[in-house]
Amino acid sequence: MRVNKKYSCLPAEEKGIHIINIRAIEDIGYDQHESTLLNSLSKNPDAECKYGLYFRDGKRKVDYILVYHYKKSSAGKTLARRPQQNDSSVRSTKQDQPLPGKGAQLEMGEGEPHMDYHEDDKRFRREEYEGNLVEAGLELERDEDTKIHGIGFVKIHAPWNVLCREAEFLKLKMPTKKRKYRDDQGKFKASSGQEFNFNKHQQSLLCRKSPKNKNPVKCVSSLSKLWEFDLSDKDSFFDSKTRSTIVYEILKRTTCTKAKYSMGITSLLANGVYSAAYPLHDGDYEGENVEPNDRKLLCEEWASYGVFYKYQPIDLVRKYFGEKIGLYFAWLGVYTQMLIPASIVGIIVFLYGCATVDENIPSMEMCDQRNNITMCPLCDRTCSYWKMSSACATARASHLFDNPATVFFSVFMALWAATFMEHWKRKQMRLNYRWDLTGFEEEEDHPRAEYEAKVLEKSLRKEHKHKETDKEKLTWKDRFPAYLTNFVGIIFMVGLTFAIVFGVIIYRISTAAALAISSTPSGRSSVRVTVTATAVIINLVVIIILDEVYGCIARWLTQIEVPKTDKNFEERLIFKAFLLKFVNAYTPIFYVAFFKGRFVGRPGDYVYIFHSFRMEECAPGGCLMELCIQLSIIMLGKQLIQNNLFEIGIPKMKKFIRYLKLKRRRSLDHEEHMKKKQRYEVDYNLEPFAGLTPEYMEMIIQFGFVTLFVASFPLAPLFALLNNIIEIRLDAKKFVTELRRPVAVRAKDIGIWYNILRGIGKLAVIINAFVISFTSDFIPRLVYLYMYSENGTMHGFVNHTLSSFNVSDFQAGTAPNDPLDLGYEVQICRYKDYREPPWSENKYDISKDFWAVLAARLAFVIVFQNLVMFMSDFVDWIIPDIPKDISQQIHKEKVLMVEVFMREEQGKLHMLETWKDKDKRKGENCNNHSPRLSRSHSGSLSSCHSYPLDV
Repeated sequence: MRVNKKYSCLPAEEKGIHIINIRAIEDIGYDQHESTLLNSLSKNPDAECKYGLYFRDGKRKVDYILVYHYKKSSAGKTLARRPQQNDSSVRSTKQDQPLPGKGAQLEMGEGEPHMDYHEDDKRFRREEYEGNLVEAGLELERDEDTKIHGIGFVKIHAPWNVLCREAEFLKLKMPTKKRKYRDDQGKFKASSGQEFNFNKHQQSLLCRKSPKNKNPVKCVSSLSKLWEFDLSDKDSFFDSKTRSTIVYEILKRTTCTKAKYSMGITSLLANGVYSAAYPLHDGDYEGENVEPNDRKLLCEEWASYGVFYKYQPIDLVRKYFGEKIGLYFAWLGVYTQMLIPASIVGIIVFLYGCATVDENIPSMEMCDQRNNITMCPLCDRTCSYWKMSSACATARASHLFDNPATVFFSVFMALWAATFMEHWKRKQMRLNYRWDLTGFEEEEDHPRAEYEAKVLEKSLRKEHKHKETDKEKLTWKDRFPAYLTNFVGIIFMVGLTFAIVFGVIIYRISTAAALAISSTPSGRSSVRVTVTATAVIINLVVIIILDEVYGCIARWLTQIEVPKTDKNFEERLIFKAFLLKFVNAYTPIFYVAFFKGRFVGRPGDYVYIFHSFRMEECAPGGCLMELCIQLSIIMLGKQLIQNNLFEIGIPKMKKFIRYLKLKRRRSLDHEEHMKKKQRYEVDYNLEPFAGLTPEYMEMIIQFGFVTLFVASFPLAPLFALLNNIIEIRLDAKKFVTELRRPVAVRAKDIGIWYNILRGIGKLAVIINAFVISFTSDFIPRLVYLYMYSENGTMHGFVNHTLSSFNVSDFQAGTAPNDPLDLGYEVQICRYKDYREPPWSENKYDISKDFWAVLAARLAFVIVFQNLVMFMSDFVDWIIPDIPKDISQQIHKEKVLMVEVFMREEQGKLHMLETWKDKDKRKGENCNNHSPRLSRSHSGSLSSCHSYPLDV
């Protein structure tokens, strides 16, 4: 790099400030003069720099902020509190010199006490790193004179030529100039007039606020072809999102080597050299006299609950936050939109169950007290015989969800999931085209700080043993202890979840036995509802607590694996967190759906836990109603408490705690307290962006609730829709007002989450098939209707599903203590199972009816699964992934770009031929002169043939 060694100094004694030497770099177009320095010493620099959005000169925009902690001695504090009239120079001269700007650290004086070793080491690393950033072409300015005591800020600006250079490296597509081309009808059209097919609501929103809503034809930025691009407004050619992305790429690849190994920005952040690094928000979003900016626009038109009925301004979200966050909110919007038809169909299915409950013959038979069906006791000794009619309410409620319409709804939801995935793929392709990501391919990320540290440690060990250390990397042998810890840890966590569910089962059994002793008939009649409700609430509390614990454990397990890149780290973290949270959320539901009531035994031969607790059994109407209660409470509780209250409360609580800490550390200087905060100080007080994994995770778990057990709870899509309408605005408000602005990351899809969604969709087909066939009474009703019914109706179905038991066959000590509780002596009691009667030769053995129903259930699972899978694959096949209009647009753009480059080459060829003709004519003129003149002009002739031709 060519350096112009010009330095400017002002008498520091006269100004009361410390002016350092400054050098100007010619190759980026800045030549700092003394007049510029004098002009920067204004009396109100905060207004000129728009309170931190620009450098002190008010011209160069702040693209990125580095934050660090520092300690000052008593002498250093007086020097640091200088007036605001400081210089705003472009760069530091050497790596070991302080940066320009207010609050630049002074060299150690003789009388100034020395800092501790760690602070010196951090300072040296910062100076080297910032010097390397300057060598990379960035412009820096330091500010330690802030309201936050002990916190220093380094402001970073990327000049124009650095932006152009990095845009070419990153293959960013930028808008080209208007060009005319012929369309299919032979008419001329302007290339920049190509508009995307915006949604009408979205288009009206953006047109009202941003007149430049047309998306011109774009191509990869190139320094050699800048004349091809639309440079009418250089200030807005690179928006703030693009500028911060470019600076972040430079920060990642710039290193400092004073610590014997290469350290990038991630390593410096991990080692505490810098405490934070973030781009700035565009400005304030509320208050009087706030200048219009994208953040304020997003707050008004997107991050407000009052606009819940409007479409999201996805293009503006992408412009401000980047493609990765834009894709998340686009996916969330598509998912919420697709929940509308699912909710409508679910409501219709529920209303069908309500309308036909009085016509349901099995529930009518259960509620008919004239049948006088006496049921066997629900527990040993303390429980007595009971009438089946007492479970009338449960039977009627079960019909609301256990009816023929739920089978149709299960098939519909399986096809809905396949359609949703295809619709999202098409939407994603449209966004890729609109956001110029069609040719984008993710490159390998820089190694993480932890990975580099482990590689260094391995290299040092080999150096100590005098071995070769070239190109060291971590192998599976190095990671084997971590893999073993991961395996053992995950197995332990899954076992812990099962143990907690087992503990809740013990609670249900013991509580049911305790409530059965109640002397009041109302208490005995409400035993099942009370036990179910309290057990579900316990499960909900445990799930919410374990979710947070498992999230931390999954992150720790991933960290000890030391993945190489951030992408690998994120994928491994997602897999572990999803596995643990899936098991945590769905284990209680799986127990109720597939295990409760399956292993209870029979009267006289029950299955006991610890030889004292009898396994619980389902209600006479089946376990589907209890599954519905379990699913609804857990789903609604997680959405209300974990997804909404936690998302609102925890960030505000952290912000309040951070505010109290900063208030205690703040100086008592009244002038400083009354001074308006700079933009980077305000953003520093915001919560750091922690990634999209928690946002996706809660939606994926909700997607599982909507699809996996939808046969038992048709209203799940409705509650998910209501939650997501709030969730979109809640997340938007959090991103705009509560979080620091994240670094814009380019991405063309939602990554591993798409595969997880497809897996859940396939699993939902299997689970719903088993729920319909084994949990509900749909298959036993069909078997009875077509095999055992005498008149082709459901009359007698309840009696068909009940077996008989002779009370004299009770084991000793298990018979009811009060056998006359019903007012008469019971000889035969009934229980729900397919077994031989006591008067049969093989009494209490499984009857042939059981095997007939089991065969029908298995056949239904196979037929349902294969049929729905085939229909889902057919939907995938029939809906193209790329919309036809998008493929046509891509083809037209390719043709247009070929025409542009062909015309360019033709122009160069024409220019070359013109130069050759000129040379030929000059040569002929030279031949017409005398030999003496020819010899005298030989130099000129040779020079006329030496034109440099750039073809």
